[in-house]
Amino acid sequence: MRAVDAVTRVPILNGSFDPLTLSQTVDRMMDMARSGARGYVCTVNVAILMMMRADPRLQTFIDGAALIVADGQPLIWVSSWLGKRLPERVTGIDLIETVCDRAQNTGVGVYFLGARREIINAAADQLKSRYPDLKVAGVDDGYFTDEEARGRAEAISRSGANILIVAMGVPRQEHFLEQHLDKTGVNVAMGVGGSFDVLAGLRSRAPHWIQKIGFEWLYRLAQEPGRLWRRYFSTNLQFLKLISGELLLGQQRRMTKHNRDEDSE
Repeated sequence: MRAVDAVTRVPILNGSFDPLTLSQTVDRMMDMARSGARGYVCTVNVAILMMMRADPRLQTFIDGAALIVADGQPLIWVSSWLGKRLPERVTGIDLIETVCDRAQNTGVGVYFLGARREIINAAADQLKSRYPDLKVAGVDDGYFTDEEARGRAEAISRSGANILIVAMGVPRQEHFLEQHLDKTGVNVAMGVGGSFDVLAGLRSRAPHWIQKIGFEWLYRLAQEPGRLWRRYFSTNLQFLKLISGELLLGQQRRMTKHNRDEDSE
């Protein structure tokens, strides 16, 4: 199911994004959950966008999503520079919170999969305390082999969940959904990276003002420099280089068109 037609998507380099707010995204997810449709949602930031360029399998999977939203303030800024502004950043953790809030009022069952057992349990407990009427269909860790993946999918199916939230990192969570989404029986699934770590209190989220100015990635880097510095340095540098070229090319095209228009007068 495609909640927004591909024609309306905003292209940025090798990606394309649905121009939706957080609330609009969750509206469409809840419609999918209640309608019996089946699809998945992808949240894409700069690092993932650059990973897609080097990984055709990941690129194809994300291109096929029912919804693709921009999880990165730089993508919002760039969309405006390219002339087709995305309304706002839509993060995985904000989607989790808002989906759970909406789900508790509709009876939609949510299944949480990913992270270590103690982390996923703590994250689920936090969500149940914030949304006491939330129907948690099941909770399971993300540490399983490829041979055990089918069993995980079948357990999700038996739970009767409508929505599956997976946090196993990119691209492992995407590979799981690519291979086993149909077996899970859910209507809508989404990958949310390391969001369970934040919900469980293992990592803190950047203050709102840091998020607003687009430096949440730097806040995360300060918490996990050993794991993240190389990825952020290389992907951000690559993104800046590619976007600079795109903007320069756009400027050249506009100048050429302007000159042609003047010549035709």
